Amino acid sequence: MTKYKLRTGDNVRVIAGDHKGEEGKILKILVAKNRALVEGVNMVSKHRKPSATNPQGGIEKMEAPIHISNLMLLEGSHAVRIGFKVEDGKKIRFSKKSEKAI
Repeated sequence: MTKYKLRTGDNVRVIAGDHKGEEGKILKILVAKNRALVEGVNMVSKHRKPSATNPQGGIEKMEAPIHISNLMLLEGSHAVRIGFKVEDGKKIRFSKKSEKAI
């Protein structure tokens, strides 16, 4: 299983690609595809047929996955790299810029 330094609920900034500079919260991480869904980033229009739950049908805006390598964790308003270290027998994530635990 692949391990990532980013987790669901982290605030991130897109550092490469069409959506560079946009920020949002990670909603879901798709481990098999190395991608993440970020709130408000990489929005696409999905055409929905009418159904019992949605009798009107129509066009729905939703987030599309973005590659995890294009994301960087935000600490305050700065994007930071993440490291791991062991403190008191526990593995913790820390910001390499400020050396603070995340």
